[in-house]
Amino acid sequence: MAKRILVAGSSNIDFLLTTPYIPAPGETLISGGKYAFTPGGKGANAAIAAKAMGADVIFCSRVGDDAYGDRLIALFNERGIDTRYIKVDRLEQTGLAVVMLEKSGTNRIIVFSGANSKICDTDVEAAFSAYPDAVLTQFEIRPDAVIAAARTAAYEGIPFFVDAGPADAEFPLAKLEQVEVFSPNETETEILTGIRPNNLENCLRASIALCNKVDIKYVVLKLGERGCYIYDGKYCDLISPYDVPVVDTTAAGDVFTAALTTEYLRTNDIISSAKFANAAGALAVTKLGAVNSVPTLEEVRKLIG
Repeated sequence: MAKRILVAGSSNIDFLLTTPYIPAPGETLISGGKYAFTPGGKGANAAIAAKAMGADVIFCSRVGDDAYGDRLIALFNERGIDTRYIKVDRLEQTGLAVVMLEKSGTNRIIVFSGANSKICDTDVEAAFSAYPDAVLTQFEIRPDAVIAAARTAAYEGIPFFVDAGPADAEFPLAKLEQVEVFSPNETETEILTGIRPNNLENCLRASIALCNKVDIKYVVLKLGERGCYIYDGKYCDLISPYDVPVVDTTAAGDVFTAALTTEYLRTNDIISSAKFANAAGALAVTKLGAVNSVPTLEEVRKLIG
């Protein structure tokens, strides 16, 4: 029977612009590329990825009372996601992310939160009435909503997973309770700890620093083309990446954490789950866009072999 995951997070429309490079201050650049408006947002990406990986997904979010909000809710319904806890905000626009994608596949993202900034503790607490088996959230929503998710998950005795992006050095990490998996990328790790995880020694130092801030069972550092690093308070392991052509790194981290969460709930094995997540994240960078890059469960299993 599929596990039920409550995803509390953001819903955006992404304005994706391909460009040869990012212009310097004062420079006007004719990109010569393409642009598109596509569904995205860290919460939406994670919800769709978790569903694709075989979980039942309840999504707690907010969208504006506009065409973009309508488009997002229709998409979630098409993908089989429980949308009862998505609120339509009459006063705010649907969130927007401007994604500048360079030829190398590297991206830079600017987010306008819009309705996402109104996702609050009561929104999240109400969604627990769907009786989830686990909760997955990110930092693209208000801290009080993230803390409420952690507090309620601890009270209900269900595992709580955190994709620590976008990181904020001022986030009150100490208020999070009993985190099952805490997963930042390299930049987020440095923001939260002051340590760049650019070698094994620094990965360990950063993981220990995080465990000193939060009650974490597993730290899983997303290291991009170097794979991922796991620390459980005693032991550590570096999980090798998959070698794939990079088209667009947008949403790869979201897909990784959603796949890790889903597989961990199936197996209770962090190592095999990290290998599974590496494969899912690798496949995500081979396609353009956010939601559009989410692989199928069959594709992930085929890559793993």
